[in-house]
Amino acid sequence: MVALDVAFYTLGCKVNQYETEAIMELFQQRGYNIVDYNDAADVYIINTCTVTSRGDAKSRALIRKALKKNENAVIAVVGCYPQTSPEEVISIPGVDIIAGTDEKSRIVDLVEDYLRNHSKIINIKDIRKNRKFERLSVLKNRDRTRAYIKIEDGCDLYCTYCIVPYARGPVRSKPYEEVMDEARKLANEGFKEVVITGIHISSYGKDLGNVGLLDVLRGINDIEGICRIRLSSLEPRILTEDNIKEITSLEKLCRFFHISLQSGSDETLRRMHRRYTADEYRQIVYNLRKYIPDAGIATDIMVGFPGETDEEFKESYNFVKEMNFSHMHVFQYSPRKGTKAYEYEGQVEKKVKEERSRMMIELAREMKVGFNRRFIGTTMDVLFENDTGDGIYEGLTDNYIRVLAKGDESMRNIILPAKLLNLNGLDVVGEIV
Repeated sequence: MVALDVAFYTLGCKVNQYETEAIMELFQQRGYNIVDYNDAADVYIINTCTVTSRGDAKSRALIRKALKKNENAVIAVVGCYPQTSPEEVISIPGVDIIAGTDEKSRIVDLVEDYLRNHSKIINIKDIRKNRKFERLSVLKNRDRTRAYIKIEDGCDLYCTYCIVPYARGPVRSKPYEEVMDEARKLANEGFKEVVITGIHISSYGKDLGNVGLLDVLRGINDIEGICRIRLSSLEPRILTEDNIKEITSLEKLCRFFHISLQSGSDETLRRMHRRYTADEYRQIVYNLRKYIPDAGIATDIMVGFPGETDEEFKESYNFVKEMNFSHMHVFQYSPRKGTKAYEYEGQVEKKVKEERSRMMIELAREMKVGFNRRFIGTTMDVLFENDTGDGIYEGLTDNYIRVLAKGDESMRNIILPAKLLNLNGLDVVGEIV
């Protein structure tokens, strides 16, 4: 049999990226050739996101693009979009296979079933009843500096704006020993940094009963060869003062914390069904800076949530400014059918959301530049990753400052001390010392 070409496109979060890489390895193990999505292929896999309506529209555009490259190609649409809207996805012309968020490990079998029978395949289960972690791992399809370990799937919080619990189901955790085994394999493959990811990693172990996120961090901290441990987004409440004290003893844990906020207005947070107040969040940031003074602290902020008045937005803006984050992702509220907020009155006009977003993005840039400027003149360890051209390599400090420095290929996947010299937009120019 002639090896078939398969192309991939990933939308959305780091978890989706991890899962796509795992699926790539499964196809390679079966003898398929991996090609670029812009090329003609026999099979196209689109790993979707449905957090916003824009993600759904992008998925449909990618289907059309694949069919233009090869009108006879097998089109498989997997993940959150078909999980939440299966009838809509399967009705799109050209779609041959749809699979939900807990069926990605079976996608090669589904493709081969279709190649034999040429009949549409719908593989969607009720994700709310799923209590089993789907085993996927990635060891090969990565750069040689940073590797993701997915330790958890699902979320039980049901914030009123969020479709994720309906797309991903309840919390399911990867068994502790399997996490450690994957981390050890990654260390043996030469990865210096691991990123702990999942849909809601703060809930890791909730379903296992005897372990939690801190146990994972302690375990990986003891693995020889791993130099850095980086965390993806955290729920604020996990960062109690005792837990913050505990993580200061983990010398490999990066001094960078992405702590979801969404709004700095208590009234907005209440309507969102977030489980903290602005004052509680403020105390968490205060404690982090007390025990880890040079920590980078990042967040997500949403503008235009239903009912967000000018006064609530002002409260949120001022709170963000007070927190002085090092990084901030700004989102406009996107109505998602099936969530409680979809039915809320007081939907904010598009032009108002756009103006509020513009103001927050401008503030985010100011805060990031201010954070980076603090470290000009200091020497910091940088894990160098990629050649950006003309012998300039980029890498990250442990508190997530992107540094550009002259060098050569020998720098790649090496942690080197660099003196930070000056700002270059949102990056920092440095030199190896």
